[in-house]
Amino acid sequence: MTSYKELGLVNTKDMFAKAMKGGYAIPAFNFNNMEQMQAIIMACVEVKSPVILQVSKGARAYANANILRNMARGAVEYAHELGCDIPIVLHLDHGPNFEVAKDCIDNGFSSVMIDGSALPYDENVALTKKVVEYAHAHDVTVEAELGVLGGVEDDVAAEESKYTKPEEVVDFTSKTGCDSLAISIGTSHGRCKFTPAQCTRTPDGVLIPPPLAFDVLEAIEKQLPGFPIVLHGSSSVPVEYVKIIEQFGGKIPDSVGIPEEQLRKAAKSAVCKINIDSDGRLAMTAAIRKHFAEHPGDFDPRQYLTPAREELKKMYMHKCVEVLGSAGHALD
Repeated sequence: MTSYKELGLVNTKDMFAKAMKGGYAIPAFNFNNMEQMQAIIMACVEVKSPVILQVSKGARAYANANILRNMARGAVEYAHELGCDIPIVLHLDHGPNFEVAKDCIDNGFSSVMIDGSALPYDENVALTKKVVEYAHAHDVTVEAELGVLGGVEDDVAAEESKYTKPEEVVDFTSKTGCDSLAISIGTSHGRCKFTPAQCTRTPDGVLIPPPLAFDVLEAIEKQLPGFPIVLHGSSSVPVEYVKIIEQFGGKIPDSVGIPEEQLRKAAKSAVCKINIDSDGRLAMTAAIRKHFAEHPGDFDPRQYLTPAREELKKMYMHKCVEVLGSAGHALD
């Protein structure tokens, strides 16, 4: 067994307490490869932001669990080399069952999410409680989910969202002992967070999504004062990246995300962790497509992954500074 403490990682307990007190949210950026990890650490060190490195079940299958664990160790050492020992969490995103969560805990993860949101309520409670008991025995923090997010991300898929019921949150958190709660208030997985029918359009055809259900968030806050809340599916799907991808041969119609001003508003509430995955995929793909179009003779991966990494870094810095408010809080 490898403890996350041996890797130089931290769990989310103090991180979330400071974020809630400071009125900001911790960025939770998904990564699958070295360039994404480097960009995340470079960005967060430069703006001095704490960060959560998220790994999905699909990422572990793609990159190998041992490699990802050692990349997290490398991330800690890389941040130190860059001159700022920012707090870094290694987090399992959408853990599907107890076995996967346990394997991550045994292999150096400092935080795990157990996603029983598709199960009947009592089964979600029982599964989450089982994970919490094992995780807490190893000082690992646990995120649970109540309510269902629509959309598709790796192995997680739901045709429609179901808002979290505020009247259930006290019972759920008290029975499970979870450390944070992912809720559904209108965010969604993937690059198409809403159907065109759910949106309005600007004169030039850009989709404008419906607003998040802040009334549901406020009702949950009243039921659970001071409890850490998490938003999944919170990429903003920047129009500029969509346009670049389509300009250089991509076809990703009807892409629409969560407006950044709504995420800023959420970050000032009890929401202390905001997940961003699709924006990283879009930024990287846009930079690579553009590079290939402008440099058709390039074939060395370093030639096109370098600008992709730089675009990722720029985007991550923007999220920390302008959206989540986490910049400057690494050493709080």
